[in-house]
Amino acid sequence: MVNPVPPRDRTDQPWRSEGAPPPQPPKRKMPGGWRGLILTALIVYLVANLVLSFFNRGDEPTISYTEFSKQVAAGNVTKIYSKGDAIQGELKNKQALPNGDKGDYTKFTTQRPAFADDDLWAQLTGQNVTVTAEPVVRERSFLANLLISLAPMLLLVVLWVFIARRMSSGMGGAGGMLGRKTPPKPVELEGGKRTTFADVAGIDEVEGELNDVVDFLKNPRAYREMGAKMPRGVLLAGPPGTGKTLLARAVAGEAGVPFFSASASGFIEMIVGVGASRVRELFAEARKVAPAIIFIDEIDTIGRARGGGAGMGGHDEREQTLNQILTEMDGFSGSEGVIVLAATNRADVLDPALTRPGRFDRIVHVNPPDRGGREAILRIHTREIPLAKDVDLEHVARTTPGMTGAELANLANEAALLAVKREQKAVTRSDLSDALEKVQLGAERPLVMPADERRRTAYHESGHALLGMLQPGADPVRKITIVPRGRALGVTLSTPDSDKYAYAEDYLRGRIIGALGGMAAEQVVFGVVTTGAESDLEQVTNIARGMAGRWGMSARVGRLTAIPADAQQAYGLSAAPATLDTVDAEMRRIVDECYENAVRLLGEHRDQLDALAAALLENETLEEAEAYRAAGITRAERQD
Repeated sequence: MVNPVPPRDRTDQPWRSEGAPPPQPPKRKMPGGWRGLILTALIVYLVANLVLSFFNRGDEPTISYTEFSKQVAAGNVTKIYSKGDAIQGELKNKQALPNGDKGDYTKFTTQRPAFADDDLWAQLTGQNVTVTAEPVVRERSFLANLLISLAPMLLLVVLWVFIARRMSSGMGGAGGMLGRKTPPKPVELEGGKRTTFADVAGIDEVEGELNDVVDFLKNPRAYREMGAKMPRGVLLAGPPGTGKTLLARAVAGEAGVPFFSASASGFIEMIVGVGASRVRELFAEARKVAPAIIFIDEIDTIGRARGGGAGMGGHDEREQTLNQILTEMDGFSGSEGVIVLAATNRADVLDPALTRPGRFDRIVHVNPPDRGGREAILRIHTREIPLAKDVDLEHVARTTPGMTGAELANLANEAALLAVKREQKAVTRSDLSDALEKVQLGAERPLVMPADERRRTAYHESGHALLGMLQPGADPVRKITIVPRGRALGVTLSTPDSDKYAYAEDYLRGRIIGALGGMAAEQVVFGVVTTGAESDLEQVTNIARGMAGRWGMSARVGRLTAIPADAQQAYGLSAAPATLDTVDAEMRRIVDECYENAVRLLGEHRDQLDALAAALLENETLEEAEAYRAAGITRAERQD
């Protein structure tokens, strides 16, 4: 049985929904209630009538009956109207106000005393005074008085409603007063179509693990009859861009259940307790439409392992928000029927209480796709892009190892942008190749290099390429260019023919030798070394550090991990100083041996190095076939 859910009375929720019915707007309460409004309106009505009664008297003065008799006798009265003893009249000529008042008057009112015994009628007829059947001074009708008196009241009601709405929209608790957000909007869907597994490719093994969740949401009764409980949560862990958010939406779309998406950082505010309150509201919204899926992106923002020290500010807020998520997932708040999907790039830093069974029951690792997966992803992202007949997506997938789904989507988009700039009707193979260069190597720079600098760069890149061609088992050279791209003056692109998941020591040494090829070529040809090898040395250092300190490829260090995989962790906390000194010595030994081999190989193949550099100077860019042809090497000769 689902616990009753309090109505939502705030609009600062940091999440978006998909597939859920639109939330009903909360009933706004008038400050003071409707009784206060009615009482105020009544007071305004009475005051308005009182004020209007004074205005309705007009500007005519009230004169004495004696003064009236004098004006009749003088023949200065033109007409009168009488109702009972009250008399209204109008003079022919203006007269000064009696009793010394300033001003004059034409119309007047008076009252005939009951004891008066005069020949008023005879005087009036003798002076040809007209006795009218209508009042001389017209007063407003009852309807006019009513409308005029209601006008202030209506104005008050409008002002009251306006203030009430402003107050109800601004009084969202602490979360509304501090960093108030715009009301949540549903996720925009193209043509009303939700994301399903048909829109996801390249991660079939992950899709298989999530199918259980989909089946449970579709057929909960069969699982309950077997005594199986709905999983509380599924953690999607993997590098950025691998499609974790897309997978979560696909699970909800495949199961046909509402989907609530939020970023973990959106729950955090300056005041402690706001994040926990928002978590409660999010689960309450999901329970209203259960079964449903809640997706929390970048959960490591609030889900990091809790420390023992006393925290302040955001640290306390983060921990309280995490505690609320743990409580909601543990079922104490009646969240049955709600599955939580979360995504993170750092599953190793999450709090153990978050990943234990009963919270996130499953941890699904989402890795970059293999070659077949990349091809399928490219086909999905090029569905709306017209492709020329020479485009071979299988070849593109083969030359993009390690790229994630987001990177492949960006590659397809960059190719489409190039086709538009070139005023083409379809994306060609050249567009995809140029887009791949831009994504992997960087955008071209309009830099004019001196001739000697250009020659040095050509030999530098030729050294990289030639050693990659000569090393057994090395990755094939795909392209060489001395056109400045990004921060580099030249680039040599090498990618494997197939995906690799484990690396042998010989392969890693070949990588180091190839990376040192540029520096070695400058040493062999020019006898000096320049700063152009900075990025090469960074790559060499990382590989050598892994070989000596992490992967057990050093006899002196032994089969142990002396350096943590997390670069943010200090080395001194992972091993003894003597062990770290040994790692440092072994790194230097490995790099020195590889550099000697690089210099020796380039010296032995100097003719091929000169030929490759000359071709590069002439053409600036060499594709794979052109590069091997210029060096006089066929790829078949590279096999052991």
